[in-house]
Amino acid sequence: MSALWTASEIAKACGAKTEASWLATGISIDSRTIVSGDLFVALKGPAFDGHGFVVKALEAGAAGALVHQIAANIPASLHHKLILVKDTFIGLNDLARAARARTAARVVAVTGSVGKTGTKDMLHVALADQGATHATIGNLNNHWGVPLTLARMPRDARFAVIEIGMNHAGEIAPLSRLARPDAAIVTAVEPAHLEFFASVADIAAEKASIAAGLGPSGTVVLPADNAEIDTLRRVAGECGARQVVTFGTHDDANIRLVDAALSVAGTQVVAEIEGARVRYDLGIAGRHVAFNSLAAIAAARAIDADLPKFLTALARIVPTPGRGDRHIVQVAGGSLAVIDESYNASPASIRALAEAMAGVPRASPSRLIIVLGDMLELGRESASLHAGLASRLSELKFDAVYTAGAMMEHLHAALPRAMRGGHAKDSLALSPLVTQSVRAGDVIAIKGSHGSNMKPIVEALRALGGATAARASNGH
Repeated sequence: MSALWTASEIAKACGAKTEASWLATGISIDSRTIVSGDLFVALKGPAFDGHGFVVKALEAGAAGALVHQIAANIPASLHHKLILVKDTFIGLNDLARAARARTAARVVAVTGSVGKTGTKDMLHVALADQGATHATIGNLNNHWGVPLTLARMPRDARFAVIEIGMNHAGEIAPLSRLARPDAAIVTAVEPAHLEFFASVADIAAEKASIAAGLGPSGTVVLPADNAEIDTLRRVAGECGARQVVTFGTHDDANIRLVDAALSVAGTQVVAEIEGARVRYDLGIAGRHVAFNSLAAIAAARAIDADLPKFLTALARIVPTPGRGDRHIVQVAGGSLAVIDESYNASPASIRALAEAMAGVPRASPSRLIIVLGDMLELGRESASLHAGLASRLSELKFDAVYTAGAMMEHLHAALPRAMRGGHAKDSLALSPLVTQSVRAGDVIAIKGSHGSNMKPIVEALRALGGATAARASNGH
């Protein structure tokens, strides 16, 4: 593997000095995941200090370590592996800036209350057909994850897709300025993180600040149908955005959804791009997925990607683990489909999942079942937002809804009695209720905020099939 950074390049980027000549082929901030050749950055957080794990990282194969103190337990024989800076968090950001400055990659930044990871993954897969593409891994989208992702960017990357998340006001703009995107996407604005914001309009303002890092020729991509579109436009403009492209079903949208037909194999989309009609396939079923694809197309055009190649590549999109991964589980009398959406949840994403499930044609005996854990960080509106899901689930004619957690009890109470599959205090208590009730033909989805720990229910359902449980080959 070629060098990502030389010791001298790291020192220069961070304003430090070194006479070492080692090479780093990767970067890690976790000593437990060190790969041979990594640079270990010893970050100090509120509950941990990476400086206590420097020796462990070097013994695991780290090429060197970025530190702001030399711990007493580090033998002198390893000091040549260290680059000493004033603050390792600042040093990581310095590396991120240097990585961004040395590359000619066209960069897309993505944020949104829902859909940002799916849109990031679409861009990653579809752009990779056209050149080396670097992208955020997992949930590395915060004040540590964004600089780490940028610092890991190979110097010869042609494209980069950087996911930017937030919990509090003022977090997105600095990360956007660090990434300096050529295109910035806001996928949607919904009532998420209301625990830390006074209103959805305030969330919109924070999301729109992703435009802060755009250069004069940069493009911001906004959802035309969103109730907060005026706020998004205004704040993006105040942040310096000059090129605005909108997507959605609105007549004035630059990238407009005409039709989205769902099937077990995915979604067939008809869209208009600045008035020109195109058709393409997506490897995931869901109208919300079609909306995400419009945002991805807008960004791809803004960075001068080959659009026909991009549209063709979208057919290969499959869900990432915990975000729509589908498993076929063999049980007595046939099989059941388990949809793993356990990674995260919000009111909008639960509705989108339910609509996608209801929109896919299925055999008449099959039942639609959804298992939901608490949605977190919704603040004072949490109880009503949980209970408010009942009407849509009823309209979509779900056969059973299982719920776990104190907040989801409000949904359980709001559901028609015939739809109440069962409720428990947490996922572990709910799991046996779910596994004992499912049968062949069922389509069952599991979703909740990450902190609700819904993954054990997915694993329990998969275990019903023993060795025969398998991921659906087409991602569905």
